[in-house]
Amino acid sequence: MALSFRKLHRHFVAESSPIELRNVRDPETLTEIRRGMDEHAVLVFRAQPFTDAEQLAFAQRLDGRLHQSGGSRVIAKNRLGNEALSDISNLDQDGEIMQADDRRRQYGLGNRLWHTDASFRDPAGRYSMLHARVVPSVPADTEFADMRAAYDALPAETKTQLEGLRAHHSIAHSRQLLGFEFSQGEQDQLTGAIHPVVRTIPCSLRRSLYLASHQSRIVDWPLAEGRLLLRDLTEHATQREFVYRHAWRMGDLVIWDNRATMHRGRPFDDSKYRRELRRVTTLDIEQPAFVASGS
Repeated sequence: MALSFRKLHRHFVAESSPIELRNVRDPETLTEIRRGMDEHAVLVFRAQPFTDAEQLAFAQRLDGRLHQSGGSRVIAKNRLGNEALSDISNLDQDGEIMQADDRRRQYGLGNRLWHTDASFRDPAGRYSMLHARVVPSVPADTEFADMRAAYDALPAETKTQLEGLRAHHSIAHSRQLLGFEFSQGEQDQLTGAIHPVVRTIPCSLRRSLYLASHQSRIVDWPLAEGRLLLRDLTEHATQREFVYRHAWRMGDLVIWDNRATMHRGRPFDDSKYRRELRRVTTLDIEQPAFVASGS
């Protein structure tokens, strides 16, 4: 049965027909998933029984090299033992719910800000793949915003103003917005990266805003003026008409294109309910030949 996609939002996001991704190795199906990403930017795959190793292997088959330099590595050891597998949970090293004052929990609160994965690195992140292992009995949703549709809706004069602008992205900046304190040694490891404010998505050739709470400033602009522009762009891009809210089910795998979207986690009572998700993010580099061949 051929793979098909059903739209969940008028601008973006689609749900896949039934498929077990851990067994997908043929180039034709991998190509169809990439085409779906080019069109919809966010794809939802239900009932995926991934192990950690299977999730990592699928991500590599689909999109090549994996991001292994998450900002959290500077404050705590990865509970999962693999820097390519991000632990999006409220669990400590012993698998228990973290205390409110746990430093890793405080750092993780930054995921509730609108952001783009790994924009503070160069190369940045391309696809993120988040898999639901434990879902609480209360809503613990994730929101996505379509940066392509947001760009399309900008006035022509604003589009002209944005051409050629570059912004500095720093995960230290986004955490410090919430009062998180880094040691000097930690901050020295989080220098950030510079990326264009507007990007052209390969294949689809659509223009997209490239925004994130990690953006600390517009390069070569006065600091206050640049931050005001970034604030206004984020307010515009996260209007309800551009936003989809995903209610997680056990086994969901959601893949999104970080070049074309922003996202944020919504709050829930994380002192009471366990939630465990695993994320893999690929690097925004040219896909190697072995990915195209499906091997």
